[in-house]
Amino acid sequence: MNIYEVQTRTPLLMQKLLMVWEASVRATHLFLSDAEIKQIKEYVPQALNAVTHLIVAERESGAPIAFMGVEDGRLEMLFLLPPERSRGLGKQLLQLGIQDYGVLELTVNEQNPQAVGFYEHLGFETYKRTVRDEAGRPYPLLYMRLRK
Repeated sequence: MNIYEVQTRTPLLMQKLLMVWEASVRATHLFLSDAEIKQIKEYVPQALNAVTHLIVAERESGAPIAFMGVEDGRLEMLFLLPPERSRGLGKQLLQLGIQDYGVLELTVNEQNPQAVGFYEHLGFETYKRTVRDEAGRPYPLLYMRLRK
């Protein structure tokens, strides 16, 4: 496996990462309808291109299996293909984010209890909760920061 920060965000890479995003969301964001996933998916390429640090994990074949985005000490995104979950890759990426990119904060959907538990296990704690997400949808968000 190869983990690296993306230097050139090609359309092909963005397309592959969008596939990772969708597979991950369909496996973990069970509170979203199919229509909502399709609607959100339209904005993912923009987010992938806008985030300052985009880190990708890929197989030796070059196929992406996970990615994270970091902006100003915040984990903005962390998505893994479903078969890669519970194998330590998410932990490896998050620890890299903390050590090399200064990740101290993140936001997670409250209705994604596996993700909430994962972040708590790795030392994050909730300091704020909203009843709606950034788009105004009725999905509570937890704002978490790394315990000192």
